[in-house]
Amino acid sequence: MQLSLPSHNVHLTYCTNIHAGESWDEVLSSLDDTIPVIRKKLELSDGQTFGIGLRLSAQAADSLIIPARLDEFKAQLARLEAYVFTINAFPYGPFHTVRVKEQVYLPDWRDGERLRYTRQCAHILAALLPEGMDGSISTVPGAYKSEARTTDAQTRIVEQLIAAVAMLAQLEQDTGKYIALALEPEPCCFLETLAETTAFFCDQLWATDSIVKLADLCISTEAEASHLMRRHLGVCYDVCHAAVEFEDPVKALQKLSAFGIRIPKIQLSCALRIPVMHAGMLAELQRFDDGVYLHQVVVQKHRNLQRYTDLPAAITAYQAGKADGEWRIHCHVPIFWDSDGQVGAKTESKLNSELDSELGSTRADLLATLQALRKQGFSSHLEVETYTWDVLPAHLKNESKAHAIARELGFIMKELLT
Repeated sequence: MQLSLPSHNVHLTYCTNIHAGESWDEVLSSLDDTIPVIRKKLELSDGQTFGIGLRLSAQAADSLIIPARLDEFKAQLARLEAYVFTINAFPYGPFHTVRVKEQVYLPDWRDGERLRYTRQCAHILAALLPEGMDGSISTVPGAYKSEARTTDAQTRIVEQLIAAVAMLAQLEQDTGKYIALALEPEPCCFLETLAETTAFFCDQLWATDSIVKLADLCISTEAEASHLMRRHLGVCYDVCHAAVEFEDPVKALQKLSAFGIRIPKIQLSCALRIPVMHAGMLAELQRFDDGVYLHQVVVQKHRNLQRYTDLPAAITAYQAGKADGEWRIHCHVPIFWDSDGQVGAKTESKLNSELDSELGSTRADLLATLQALRKQGFSSHLEVETYTWDVLPAHLKNESKAHAIARELGFIMKELLT
């Protein structure tokens, strides 16, 4: 949906990675089942279009790129009074019902297949974008950290991203559609922290050698290539991921902007939070160990951080007498949820209640981000990304996905507009 904020206009959506299904036919069916329900719950009027954050697997992208399929989808969008302005091209393969874990990053940006898949998504988005509207594509933050430690691996990542920028620049020249690729920092990845992200952009992507390579690909001057690099490549800022890292989201967004790093999309999400870990929490935490997704854990004690690649590793460390302190866990929980399972509000008492709870969320970080967005902008693409409904404990999913999505969007709209 298009919203008018005091600072700027934004497009608000949810990411369709919440829906199981890798084929294009499954994606079509999920939209027919979900969008009308969301529209009704949000009381959207006829003629008020609904924005979609489209998640495309490689399988679905290979189907949708066919012109006849694109025409069918455009007709469906018209019928649903909807439009697509952003694509989640992070998960390449299956994302539900099977073990995803670290496989979600493959193929990563060392692999030419990641570039091919991203090119498919870019051409699809260019065909779907309404005239005059910017597009964004979120993607893997380079690679899983253990796969990107060598100079050779990082050089390959940079080369592939340079090729992606050249492709997007040519696409804009050919179609008039502007699309930015957005690397999404995530715990335990090559781009994990704000410091790592800014260093990668400033020291590698914006380095003279990289700009010269891009200029050669685009047959342009180095000054023009530098502009294209900054125009077509930026950061997808996920508030959950940043909260897990104990980073202040507002200061991080301000710093990215100050460096001149584009923020094509912000993902609005919350992580699990335990203010003080103790043995009584172990059974509750194990309910979140779904065996499907990685649940990276960062533990803070006396301002020192300990990182664990998955929840079982953190639990084992705690049982061995380590990992005591405040826990932040990469598990996307409903953004309206607090320790009592109630819809949150911008009241100090409610926030204090959350902070004092044994098992809560990082919703305070999200609320701070939303307030900053009202005044400072940062990005015009906002996407709710709670994709874990299928694997959440039962007490956190007592309504249909469509109703839950509408509830989350309604929560964001209230925070942004009031």
